[in-house]
Amino acid sequence: MSAKGHKRPRLSNKVLGVISALVLGGGGVAVVAGNASAGQEGNRAQEMTATIDCPDVGEKLTAVPDQAKPEVDKNLAKLDDQVAEAYKQLAAGKVKGDAALLGNLKQQRDQTIKGVTDAIGKAGQPPAELQALSACTMKQAPAADDAAAAAASKGEQGVAAQATGQKGGPSKNDFVNITKIRPNVKNPAAQAGASKGSFISQCGRNENGHFNPDNVIVAPGVSNGAHHMHDYVGNNSTDAFSTNDSLAKSGTTCGNGDQSSYYWPVLRLRDGKVERDAKAPGGGQDGNVGTILQPKQVSITFKGSPVGKVTAMPRFMRIITGDAKAFTNGNANANASWSCTGFENRQLKDKYPVCPKGSDVVRSFTFQSCWDGKNIDSANHRTHVAFPDKNGRCQKGFKAIPQLVMRLTYGVAPGARFAVDSFPEQLHKPATDHDDFINVMSNGLMNKAVGCINEGRTCR
Repeated sequence: MSAKGHKRPRLSNKVLGVISALVLGGGGVAVVAGNASAGQEGNRAQEMTATIDCPDVGEKLTAVPDQAKPEVDKNLAKLDDQVAEAYKQLAAGKVKGDAALLGNLKQQRDQTIKGVTDAIGKAGQPPAELQALSACTMKQAPAADDAAAAAASKGEQGVAAQATGQKGGPSKNDFVNITKIRPNVKNPAAQAGASKGSFISQCGRNENGHFNPDNVIVAPGVSNGAHHMHDYVGNNSTDAFSTNDSLAKSGTTCGNGDQSSYYWPVLRLRDGKVERDAKAPGGGQDGNVGTILQPKQVSITFKGSPVGKVTAMPRFMRIITGDAKAFTNGNANANASWSCTGFENRQLKDKYPVCPKGSDVVRSFTFQSCWDGKNIDSANHRTHVAFPDKNGRCQKGFKAIPQLVMRLTYGVAPGARFAVDSFPEQLHKPATDHDDFINVMSNGLMNKAVGCINEGRTCR
């Protein structure tokens, strides 16, 4: 998925005029003038852009009968498609007003949510409150002013999203100089009986180019279920149509035989260059544009508990950390952590870091490490696992499992604009960063990991 060899022919003045009209004109990305923010030069007004904020139906599901899951998953994916399409219409100026756009979207969501409740109702009591989640609203955010937009305005080859009027973030407000942030990392102190060991899987940096915009956890059986491109390491076969059996039969990029699937949204330079997915689902069709960055390093470590021993996690357990829709959902499930090498005692949750020269951008993911002891997944993919409290203890009824900690580093020039891939309406906000894990370790390998962790050893 490298951008090598991509040419950037100059756009004609006529084409540039069309792009300008789409991006900045009355039919563009709903750009309006607001109050100037503190610290801006002079009295220049802050440009704002509108996006679509819809209740997350999947988050509200607490129980789905097994026989209803395929139909429910299909309809939840359809809801994401409907929001993405509505946002594209908004961005391209294809609707006459907000009321028409939101009204049409509500009608679509009414029918799709009914599909969810009907599927559940065939096997049990349908959740009555879901139908109230069909209405969406408009949400304002600072308009994008990234390098991709600048490249298009200068006449360079713009990305597909720019040519269709999608100017979906990030904005200057989404970045902060890491040197201006005070240290803010606090870890619970280890107590007597703590499990202090670690188990490391070395799985590479996706050298084999395993990318797709699927999400087999949230939208199994649905192509482009994520509407953004994922980077994969570990299991060689993971896509929307993977099953436990297919994952168990697959090879892996991990040197110790760990067949687990580790995946996260790609990070891109917003440089105006055309990637190979510029016209593809999950790429340019969904507003994810620019050069995909390969991590300089990917570290995968399973750690212990500061208050006691850990127990093995079951094979095929699914865990999602963070929230891909945190910009509209709020921060309840957000778990993004951005920093720079040399400054990792300073973690950012809702900003991208501007790193000094010689320092790399760091994405960190600390997964939930408390398990209900029963389920490998849950209806909303969250309630079967939880985070420990500030002292490292699991809530009643949950037990400690090895805590997956992932760390990705990227070489980014100081001041260069970059963004994480996202659902189109999420505007590439840093808070939407997230990571996904399916445990496909053999029972023997998992037991080895638990033994190393509980005995205080470091193993690979």
